[in-house]
Amino acid sequence: MLIGISVLLSTSTFANPLTEYHAEYQVSRKGEVHGSATRDLTKIADATYAVRYKSDIEWMIFSDVRAEESLFKVTEHTVSPLHYSMTREGTGPDKSYKIKFDHQNQAITSSKEKYPLKVKWLENQQDSISYQVQLREDLKAGKTKFSYPIIDKKGDQRSYDFEVVGEEMITLPFGNVKTIKVKRVYDDSDRQAIAWFAPSYDHMLVKMYKGKDGMEQFQIELKTYQPKSES
Repeated sequence: MLIGISVLLSTSTFANPLTEYHAEYQVSRKGEVHGSATRDLTKIADATYAVRYKSDIEWMIFSDVRAEESLFKVTEHTVSPLHYSMTREGTGPDKSYKIKFDHQNQAITSSKEKYPLKVKWLENQQDSISYQVQLREDLKAGKTKFSYPIIDKKGDQRSYDFEVVGEEMITLPFGNVKTIKVKRVYDDSDRQAIAWFAPSYDHMLVKMYKGKDGMEQFQIELKTYQPKSES
């Protein structure tokens, strides 16, 4: 079932820990649409899933086409990444890298390094996509503050910190939606990142804003969301 202007789904629709879906977004800056993005969650095997994110953005002479994928397992609503990949083409140099999480040997390897990364193994370690899945699960559990250790594209271990700042009714391309507003907590106060998640859409990310020095860098908004029903 495809969400349109007047269709809402209750959270009771989603009985499994994770529901497969296809979501489409528009990417804008200062009120003008400059691209699109898609996000898909697919079940690979028991308790194993993949999230694939693709975006295509053009703004003046700038272009950016990228694809990211995270393969992970879910146990008792805890997300554990197995493999992450990213490719990027467009203005500037093209980029491509992969990160593997070896849980048996407690080691993390990167396609950019010959040997395992010299980082401390953490059971709650996440990649650049899997933490977003864990954040949704934590929101469903009623948590209001979150901190995730991330392995970034340089192979460095960083902490992504977030907090709930309240509820807000927002307007999306298909209508009004009640959301939970979450902001990222930076050491640098000049940077802003805010995300809106909709409980009525299984706590789906429906909007995201990024800015710096008070200026909008980009904004994404959900256009359509299609959960996969149980057969």
